[in-house]
Amino acid sequence: MIKKDEKKDKKKTGKKNSQLILRLDKEERDEFIELCKEMDTSAAREIRAFIRSFVKKNG
Repeated sequence: MIKKDEKKDKKKTGKKNSQLILRLDKEERDEFIELCKEMDTSAAREIRAFIRSFVKKNG
C-alpha cells in the first residue's frame, strides 16, 4: 500500500518508474493510436486512465 506522502511525492515529480509491455494486433494498435491523435491525447495517457479506473472499480 502506498503511503500518502509517497503518493504526493510521485505526483510532484510526475516520473513513472515502471513499464507494462503487451502484444496486440498491429491493426488494433494503429487504430488506437490514430484515435488518440484525433482526440488530442496519447495512447499512454489513455491506458493509464483505463488502469486507474479498473483498479478503482475492482480493487
